[in-house]
Formats: sequence, structure tokens, C-alpha cells
Amino acid sequence: MKILSSKGIFAIWLIFLPCLVQSYVDTITCYTKKSPCFLKQLKCPTECPSKQPSNAKAKACYLNCNSPICKPECRNKKPNCNGPGAACLDPRFIGGDGIVFYFHGKSNEHFTLVSDPNLHINARFIGLRPAGRQRDFTWIQALGVLFDTHTFSVEATKAEKWDQEIDHLKLSYDGQELGLPEGYPSIWTSSGNNFQVERTSDKNSVLITLREIAEISINVVPVTKEDDRIHSYHIPSDDCFAHLEVQFRFYGLSSKVEGVLGRTYRTDFVNPAKPGVAMPIVGGEDKYRTTSLLATDCARCVFAPGGGSGEEDALLVEPVQGTIDCAGGSNSGNGMVCRK
Repeated sequence: MKILSSKGIFAIWLIFLPCLVQSYVDTITCYTKKSPCFLKQLKCPTECPSKQPSNAKAKACYLNCNSPICKPECRNKKPNCNGPGAACLDPRFIGGDGIVFYFHGKSNEHFTLVSDPNLHINARFIGLRPAGRQRDFTWIQALGVLFDTHTFSVEATKAEKWDQEIDHLKLSYDGQELGLPEGYPSIWTSSGNNFQVERTSDKNSVLITLREIAEISINVVPVTKEDDRIHSYHIPSDDCFAHLEVQFRFYGLSSKVEGVLGRTYRTDFVNPAKPGVAMPIVGGEDKYRTTSLLATDCARCVFAPGGGSGEEDALLVEPVQGTIDCAGGSNSGNGMVCRK
């Protein structure tokens, strides 16, 4: 009986390796009815073969139902603060039109980020005003989400000193606190299967999925000593101002969509932010102020649970896809102003 040489064993391994890799590749499906990808079973790329990778830092398989090209792609589940739909820092937004702008609002007040017939998102701002300054420094501390007949909120809990080993997330669904276990990947799904919360790291990061409506990537972060030094925030010693970094992805917003961020997805919106300005500040406090985190009483709010929007009224494809390239200077890309 002949014994196979090491070269022969290696050759057989190369023959069977593609089959082994293929067997671990997930399939992914789009459930958005208006999408050209609706119910198509597609294999994930070999670069990101899993929708739920075992390593929290690995890229996950994703299918963009808004895209006319039904092709799975790889992406990070955590917020990209340089991508469209982002709201980070104090706070710095990137609109659906790709333009960077700042909206400061006011500390301890609530403002509507998105208001559409079937989706409403408010933000609670926290902040401070050092002596001699005319407006507050502010950060997004909490989000309140209303869809159909349901409500959801996510908050960054107050902390004197930042400790990455402590979970600073507080989550509630329909008025009941969610006891989402720490550790990746921990997932909670609603009884109707239309809402899901999954941790994208052991602590302080989650991905919220509202089926066929939106995805919200969230990180909890503090104001760092370096940021405090650079921007002269004058952060007190007993509060690190834990806040949210957020990135939204929307599916089928209507042409009536409103809100600090939502209006930038309208095809008729003209962004007043001036390209080339270091910190283009866009107003609207009077139009988008609400009385509480889950209120829909802003002057421009259009949320109508159960009303929905007609198919002909939907904006299926996001105006801007991908990420913003800040490598080429302050005016890189589509009229964008990059991070200060």
C-alpha cells in the first residue's frame, strides 16, 4: 500500500478547500417589497461570508435593498461617522445629500431628527455652556423612535468617569426596559419579528433593525480629554458627558419626510450649509423642537402611525451611497466639508 506524499496531500487539500469555504457562506435575502431584490436568495461574498460573524470586529454580509443592483456587500455594523446618515460629535451630521452640517439645538431639550408618516425619531440633547459663550455645546444623549404603534428608546447613561468595561446603554421597547444580555452577539427580537436589537460588541454598541423601515447603528462614547482640550468644552470632573454616535440607513422614506436630518433626503431640499465653511451650522430649532423624547408635536412633524405612504410617494434609493472621502481636503466629494 502506497503512502501519499506531503505534496499529494497538499494538492487534495487545495481541491477540497473551495468546497469547505463555500459550505460556510451564508445566503442573504431582502424583504423590502418595493426593492428589485425582494425575496432573492443571494450568497454572501467570501470576504464576509457571514451575516453574524463570530468576531465582532469582522465585516458582516449585507444586502442594500435600496440599491438597484442586487449584490451582497461587506460592511461594518458600527457607525461610520464619515458616512451619510451619521450624527456624531457635537453633533455633526452628514445628510442624505452628502453635505456635512452642525445642529447644536439646546441642552436638556428634544429635537426631531426624522419625521415621516411611518417613522419618527427624536433626539435628547445634553450639554453645557462655558462662561462667555453664546450657545450651548451639545451632544445626543438619547434617541426616541416611533414606528407603527410601537416605541423604542436608547440612552447613554450618565457616568462620572468613562469605563469601557461598563455597559452605558439603556434600552426600552413599548415602555418596558430591555434586559439585553452583555456580550457579542446578543440579540433581542420583538414578537412580530419586525424589530431587532443586536449587540455589535460586548458592551456599548448595538444595531437596531426596523424591518423594511430603517437601521440604526449606535455607539456610546465619552467626551475625551483630548476633545475637551482642543475645543475648550470645559467638561466638569464629575461628568464625562457619555453620548451617542449614530448612523442611520433608511428604506423607502416618503417625499414628505421632515426633521433635522430627514429633510436632507428629500429631492427638493436645498441645504443651506455653505461648502468650505469649517463648521456650517444649520438652524431649525423652532421647527423641530418637541416636548419629550417620544413626542411628535414639533411644528413640522408628519408622523401618522398606520397611515403609511403611497408607493408612488416613496424615495426608494438613498441620494448618496458609500462613505465620504476626507483625504482630499476640506471640500472633498459632493460639496462636503470634512471633519474638523
